[in-house]
Amino acid sequence: MRTRSIFALLMGCLVSTAHADPTTSEAQLTNSLQAIGNNRLDLAFNEVDSLLRANPNFRLAQLVKGDLLMARAGAINNFGNVANAPRDKIDDLRDEARARLQRMQSQPASKLAPRFLWQLDAAQRYALVVDTSRSTLYVYENVNGQARYLTDYYVTIGKLGTEKKLAGDQRTPIGVYFIKAELPRNKLADMYGSGAFPLSYPNEWDRKNNRTGQGIWLHGTPSDTYSRPPRASNGCVVLSNDNLDKLAPYLQVGITPVIITNHMDSESAQDDAERAALLTEIEQWRKDWSGLNTDAYLKHYSPNFSSDNQNYASWARQKQLVNSGKSWIKVNLAALSIFSYPEQPDMVVVNFEQDYSSNNLANRMKKRQYWIKQNNHWKIIYEGAA
Repeated sequence: MRTRSIFALLMGCLVSTAHADPTTSEAQLTNSLQAIGNNRLDLAFNEVDSLLRANPNFRLAQLVKGDLLMARAGAINNFGNVANAPRDKIDDLRDEARARLQRMQSQPASKLAPRFLWQLDAAQRYALVVDTSRSTLYVYENVNGQARYLTDYYVTIGKLGTEKKLAGDQRTPIGVYFIKAELPRNKLADMYGSGAFPLSYPNEWDRKNNRTGQGIWLHGTPSDTYSRPPRASNGCVVLSNDNLDKLAPYLQVGITPVIITNHMDSESAQDDAERAALLTEIEQWRKDWSGLNTDAYLKHYSPNFSSDNQNYASWARQKQLVNSGKSWIKVNLAALSIFSYPEQPDMVVVNFEQDYSSNNLANRMKKRQYWIKQNNHWKIIYEGAA
């Protein structure tokens, strides 16, 4: 069997031209596999050999180089033929190769604005979207409140996939999260690599749905490992150490949003219309509250509303009591950001800075609301401090 047909069969896809910086390790690997597909083994060997000089712990590249050496002798008959490793380890590396190839092939579509980033506040200089189906973390730059593609990286997710529900289920959560902290290498075990950035899992929606667990991080790889297969973590999102080091300058603790989704779609005209309708509702909510129109104000809340330990009924009673003691109220909003929620049709997360004053109280706070569309109207289903 020819080398090209072996690789086409075992990789499960044909290699097309990659759209990436040709000097990156991923592009070098892809170019090597592409050259194998075209039966240009010397070119393939040169690419992978150069890659390994810079990244000697890149196990997938080691495997490809070993196969190429055997192919020169005409002895190859299977992907990973040279490796003295269990079949499941070879399968993991084949999955990584497939994921990297498919990732590189889908690059042009990534430059479109994702549907999740409806509006960024000026302080959010960057936003991340993790597309688990493509094993890819996309970085977007904030340009006047709109997301513009900047770069992307290969990532590993949980061993058992996504939709995390329970502690220890080895799944990666789907949702809207934020960078919670930065942990440097010198405070971590080697398995976390060059650093770690804990995410805000479980978020308010997770807790509302009784999802448990913690410790979902963006982090690197052990010092003896360049990268890991697409599904190999205990739920974290894992990058190679060099990619994590490149990503780190984009991350702002308490500010940078991280959207994790099963599949990333591009923004559409319908998203634009829904965003405009939601902004109108948010402004009307503010006006009704400022105008002490409590009945109208409460109509912005869903019957399924909750806030910490309060349901809609207790919330409504409290607001009616508080507002009855006010002679005037002023409410202003600033730093507004909006993110549509993956896998939850017609739900968005809204963050803002609230400046509240009245005849007997004044405060400023960061607030978070979850709005959901019910009977064709946007309603607040959660509200609390951000």
